[in-house]
Amino acid sequence: MYAPAAFSPEESAGLFQRLQDDVEWQAREVTVMGRRVMQPRLVAYMADHRGLKYTYSGSCMVPSVWNDAVLKIKDRVEELSGSTFNSCLLNFYRTGMDHMSFHSDNEPLYGGGVCTIGSASFGSARDFILRRNADHNDKLSYPLGCGDVLVMKGTLQQHWMHSVPRRKQVSGGRISLTFRQILNPEVS
Repeated sequence: MYAPAAFSPEESAGLFQRLQDDVEWQAREVTVMGRRVMQPRLVAYMADHRGLKYTYSGSCMVPSVWNDAVLKIKDRVEELSGSTFNSCLLNFYRTGMDHMSFHSDNEPLYGGGVCTIGSASFGSARDFILRRNADHNDKLSYPLGCGDVLVMKGTLQQHWMHSVPRRKQVSGGRISLTFRQILNPEVS
């Protein structure tokens, strides 16, 4: 589901500034093809409680508490998607050179590929590309702009991969919030 301008331009600009200023952004190392590299964007992670930690690419994310701006966004994404979420991974793409390579969010803690992921974007528009696993030439592209919401549901993670590719012509920052429901949390 694609909902362009789910947040008004004024609301979106204010939320982008609050997220940029109030979130504790981290530069993190991840393992890619057996090598430790710096992740090509900044990240933060928030959730209902500390037991909702998870590991991807050899990096363990322990959540911080929700902040007010993220909770406001979460409420709108839940309303639009008809789903509830207990965690959020935030990505800060500082320029068009920050990116996310093709991958699927098919980890068992999200339901093994049968899940709902609600995403909200703020700041500079960036392409969000879906690529079918069975045919890499079969692609869908969404130019996610400031205040847009995209929801991936069902078995999409089993059959498609997604990415935010580099875009040299983009100079401004973009913040993406990806809300998920962790099904089998660790208890802390």
